Amino acid sequence: MINGEKSMDAPLRWAMVGGGRGSQIGYIHRSAALRDHNFQLAAGAFDINPERGKEFGINLYVDPDRCYPDYQTMFEEETKREDGIQVVSIATPNGTHYEICKTALQAGLHVICEKPLCFNMEQANELEKLAQEKNRIIGITYGYSGHQAIEQGRQLIANGDLGDIRIVNMQFAHGFHSQAVEKYNQSTKWRVDPKVAGPSYVLGDLGTHPLYLSEVMLPEMKIRKLLCTRQSFVKKRAPLEDNAYTLMEYDNGAVGTVWSSCVNAGSMHGQKIRIVGSKASIEWWDEQPNQLRYEIQGKPVQILERGMDYLYPEALRDDRISGGHAEGLFEAWSNLYSRFAKAVDAADSEEPLENVWYPGIEAGIEGVRWVENCVRSADKGAVWVDYQ
Repeated sequence: MINGEKSMDAPLRWAMVGGGRGSQIGYIHRSAALRDHNFQLAAGAFDINPERGKEFGINLYVDPDRCYPDYQTMFEEETKREDGIQVVSIATPNGTHYEICKTALQAGLHVICEKPLCFNMEQANELEKLAQEKNRIIGITYGYSGHQAIEQGRQLIANGDLGDIRIVNMQFAHGFHSQAVEKYNQSTKWRVDPKVAGPSYVLGDLGTHPLYLSEVMLPEMKIRKLLCTRQSFVKKRAPLEDNAYTLMEYDNGAVGTVWSSCVNAGSMHGQKIRIVGSKASIEWWDEQPNQLRYEIQGKPVQILERGMDYLYPEALRDDRISGGHAEGLFEAWSNLYSRFAKAVDAADSEEPLENVWYPGIEAGIEGVRWVENCVRSADKGAVWVDYQ
């Protein structure tokens, strides 16, 4: 169980790029990072508007002299300080991630980045090489993977309780953008602009989330080929899609689907993953994140609850309160930030990181790879393509 006691000699000196006033995800980054005393917010370049960013940072009790006008200045000035930052989180629009991440690594910083890590495999491979050269970690904030039910699913599969895996059905299909909300919503406007969002909208923004959950629970299964079809039901969003279906074949003979959509009218979130084996199936829905549905052929359905003693020990490791109490997305993100801290500490001390997984550079690269292949298939007329 996590109880907030220190796990390192001192908190990591941490900064943010972006995540300022009005940010959709800035607050959850700070809440997650600061919850377990593994990080201390020491600096920031919080806003594209320097004055507004400085005011915001001061309201977070950051030293005014360490509220910087831009990330370049922050990295340059912080490297001069004996107490300079060690880690930076990137919470900015997609099109900025690659340059900020690259600059941070060159400055010797560990990086925690919103997805997508970048726009193409050339950039992804460059960042991976740079991180290896600098012995720095890159964490990707696939926050839903921090829910304890995902770890229970991972252990059920690893222990053979489902049998041979045959089918993986995934979706992230909400309805909040079923109309052209980007006309008045700034946080949506950039998501449908290819210059800022990249080569896709819902494939990268939504579909990669359940895809990563499948990678966590099925680490040995690899995609062999896929077929993708994508649509722009709000026509002005083209060439970016607001709906897409992806069919996949895996190297072990299993098949999978991903429905990525923001036009599923009436759906609040609609993120689900169902994994079907030869003996049993599991299903997780992020609107009921504390429960994992476990269905053994020929037996009554079981609803496995977070925090209960019948779960595998690995699924109880991240408990913050006893079973029966609901935990949510903030706790899931906190679990990931706790793992990021352990990974940073291991890298700095040059010690092996044992019995801890986290969405790292490999997760970032795989998200970029999947989107590239989906777009390639869709743009060729929804044809099967070998997974490259």
